[in-house]
Amino acid sequence: MANRHRGEIEAELGGQSHTLCLTLGALAEIEHAYGGEDLIAIAERFEKGRIKASDAIRVIGAGLRGAGLPYTDEEVAKLSVAGGAPGYLRIVADLLKATFTND
Repeated sequence: MANRHRGEIEAELGGQSHTLCLTLGALAEIEHAYGGEDLIAIAERFEKGRIKASDAIRVIGAGLRGAGLPYTDEEVAKLSVAGGAPGYLRIVADLLKATFTND
């Protein structure tokens, strides 16, 4: 069961329920993937609705790995989500909200 107080969410990927969490290491992984760009700049870009499929793969993959699940980005790219593209975006938005807000 996901613990929102720890920034965890629950998401169904590939027909299975998974816990995702952007730990400090997962956040550093995202920064590295964006050439060292800081998290605020990355978040501002996402807030403006500028998110690509590769962004969703990176964030979801980092969230899975942050929760201790050994998925590669290549494996994440093959996982299906209910609702198609909007479903992936909901997972990313929910994960970022759980990480950066106190809701």
